[in-house]
Amino acid sequence: MSGSTFGKQFTITTWGESHGKGIGCVVDGCPAGLSLQEADIQTYLNRRKPGQNKFNTPRKESDVVEILSGIFEGKTTGAPISLLVHNQNQHTKDYDHLLHVYRPGHADFTFEQKYGIRDHRGGGRSSGRETVGRVAGGAVAATLLKQLNITLNAFSKSIGEIIIPTKAYDFAEINQNPFYMPNATYAKETAAYLEHIMKQQDSCGGIVECIVTGLPLGLGEPVFDKLDANIAKALMSIGAVKGVEIGDGMDVTKRRGSENNDAFYVSDRHIYKQSNHAGGVLGGLSDGAPLVVRAAIKPTPSIGQTQRTATKDFSACDIRIHGRHDPIIVPRAVVVIESMIATTLADLLLQNMSSRMDYLTAIYK
Repeated sequence: MSGSTFGKQFTITTWGESHGKGIGCVVDGCPAGLSLQEADIQTYLNRRKPGQNKFNTPRKESDVVEILSGIFEGKTTGAPISLLVHNQNQHTKDYDHLLHVYRPGHADFTFEQKYGIRDHRGGGRSSGRETVGRVAGGAVAATLLKQLNITLNAFSKSIGEIIIPTKAYDFAEINQNPFYMPNATYAKETAAYLEHIMKQQDSCGGIVECIVTGLPLGLGEPVFDKLDANIAKALMSIGAVKGVEIGDGMDVTKRRGSENNDAFYVSDRHIYKQSNHAGGVLGGLSDGAPLVVRAAIKPTPSIGQTQRTATKDFSACDIRIHGRHDPIIVPRAVVVIESMIATTLADLLLQNMSSRMDYLTAIYK
């Protein structure tokens, strides 16, 4: 199986399965001398771990990370950083009835058609638990970005029918509710909405937004490695993501050029934009305005309702999914989105160092 590595210079390679002994990540290309401790990574993992409230899967995992290599006396050495999280609370028998059955909305069918074999215990590599490795690696990238005064702020913009208008954002509220929503009133509405969905043994999706500030001008490459293109690939590689928007996204199709263009103005010999419809990206390069990214998260495919499906021997049948599943993926996806954006930015920052001779001479001359 190929394709478990993301990035060119700052890379993450995730490994492990939902019901294996452990899961983790190898980070390569991280510069030496970065202060890094397990606590820096644990903070990120705590935001995605299961079993934190009634709106999460009841699977209990401590998700405690161990750094196995690449750190000496609290600083990175430049060597690969190997990160391990043990799986401790698998209920494998919950999946015995799925051995010969394909779950609607999951990768069971396509995975087995490609490889001729699949791990039916929670989805194996296709499980959402694979994102543990992404978050662990993304935490390293975020620690690097913090040293450069680059800030990422991710949150749930919408869950199901509940959508928070941009004017109603209160970023101080994000970590004060179980949905990571930037508004207390909308979070209460969401709780009532989800309780109704759960009584119907159903699920729903939503939108995660991430705003990045402090990026240098010109980050990204103008053709295949555009800043927005690499972010789109990073986020679309997450199993639950079905769409990505930069800036105003799909709404730009409703406007004229005179309405959509971000006009420039000059202040103190610096150039700024009067608006940010482009979301901080022009021609694939960062333009100095905040980077604004949104990812559409699909409803959890594992639901308690009876669904029509098929078996390996081409028989039609009904199925009801048992086991422990999230009625809503969005809140736990917030940190996954943030981590993949952080990884993308760290990779492009390292690539950007060789874009001009004055950058090279500042280092080597």
